[in-house]
Amino acid sequence: MVYARVVSEEVPPGTRARILRAAMDEFSARGYHATSVREIAERVGVTKTAVLYHFPGKADIITALAEPLLEDLEQCLKVAELVGPDDARWIVFEGLLDVWLKHRYLLRLNLRDLGLAASPAAFDRFRDGMLQANALVAGPDADFAHQVRAAQAIAMLSDPVVLFADSPLPELRDAVLDGVHSLFAGPKSPRPTRGRPPKMTDQVFLTCQQLHDRGFSASEIAATVGVSRATVYRHLAALH
Repeated sequence: MVYARVVSEEVPPGTRARILRAAMDEFSARGYHATSVREIAERVGVTKTAVLYHFPGKADIITALAEPLLEDLEQCLKVAELVGPDDARWIVFEGLLDVWLKHRYLLRLNLRDLGLAASPAAFDRFRDGMLQANALVAGPDADFAHQVRAAQAIAMLSDPVVLFADSPLPELRDAVLDGVHSLFAGPKSPRPTRGRPPKMTDQVFLTCQQLHDRGFSASEIAATVGVSRATVYRHLAALH
């Protein structure tokens, strides 16, 4: 207890966030495995002991960096589970792509040297999320060919984000979704404009209502289920 008190007095407020920012920069430049805790400490301007006060090991740093991505991934899958199979498929495609775009530099870091694998807790959550996403995209009672096709479509979401991480995001998002639709739905199957469902189905409306009851804003609901804010406002007006 004395040790913790002494270290905490030496560490200024906000140091934990500074350590995470520095770690992300170092991991991106060198790779997770090639970066030492001492190098992170030097970048922040604190001692190695100060870093270890906040993060007992380097794996704890990658766990903390991955937490926002994992939370967003799990939220996307929770929403997809509330709707029918056809709507769930595109909620997963768009929601997962939005997660990758938001956390694109962490995704690039992970693909570089599988840094997430250094944290068993983060890796297990990531693996379980991707398996769940594959099941939702494939749909219930999918045969092996459809399961493989779902895995291919999901895999197509990440590589372009990594390769073109610094490109304009709206254009990148649309291009990725066009490619996924061509693979999964086939060239003769029309994709909803800009990846959005063509209309507010009963299942999507139910999801909107549930999210509304949980306190989500119209903008958050629209982004989650993949419709415009105007559509959300128009349909939720019936609830008041």
